[in-house]
Amino acid sequence: MQGLPVYLASPFSHPEAAVRERRFEAACRAAAELTRQGKTTFSPIVHSYHLCRYGLPLDWKFWQRHDLAFLAMCDEVVVLKLDGYLRSVGVQAEIAAARALGKPVTFLDAVADENLVATQA
Repeated sequence: MQGLPVYLASPFSHPEAAVRERRFEAACRAAAELTRQGKTTFSPIVHSYHLCRYGLPLDWKFWQRHDLAFLAMCDEVVVLKLDGYLRSVGVQAEIAAARALGKPVTFLDAVADENLVATQA
């Protein structure tokens, strides 16, 4: 049996809707690639973004409890290194939570052809 899922952390919040949409699309591509690699992948952006169309807030304050519960069930946290990930309150909290739980943190670089390359933290 394969291990527990990986948690894909990526920045999302931004005042511009177009930036949020690009970040969502990038998270979808990354989640698809990880899944193609045989990893069971949970991405809070991919799996929750469209719920916000039904009145749920977009901010980390609202999603923190939900996301950290899923993170606790995962074997590893994979961080998608999109612009803004170092400043993202949510991503930095997810990295800290993973480390506090003793979970490995892996970083993914998006490259020009949209393939992803994993690098260990």
